[in-house]
Amino acid sequence: MSEEQIRLPQMREEVVSAVRALADPEYQKRVWIERKYPNPDYFDDFTLNVNILGDATVLDNPYAAIGYTLASEEEAQAMKGLSDRLLHIIEEVGSESPDSAFLASPLWDGIAEAARNALEVMAQ
Repeated sequence: MSEEQIRLPQMREEVVSAVRALADPEYQKRVWIERKYPNPDYFDDFTLNVNILGDATVLDNPYAAIGYTLASEEEAQAMKGLSDRLLHIIEEVGSESPDSAFLASPLWDGIAEAARNALEVMAQ
């Protein structure tokens, strides 16, 4: 399936954007922690990105998102790897914790790595 056959292309763009944010520690530090936004109307944080992935169903069941926001089983598999790590860190750190607590967790490097992998697969 090609990206042109995706039924929810705008939502796919949001998924890619969320995964890109999760893959970029420099961005996370600058935007999520230091709150240095590119413009006054801008907002982004860890919770927003997790919610985007949840709304697109790629957190709970990435395989069900094939054809909607994901283009292939490979993408779903990569998102499953990210999803498993996200759900684990949320359980370990606590869903109400500040972004700084997530970024300080020893589990965080695995999040960024899984997100980079998912981005790479989605860019193919």
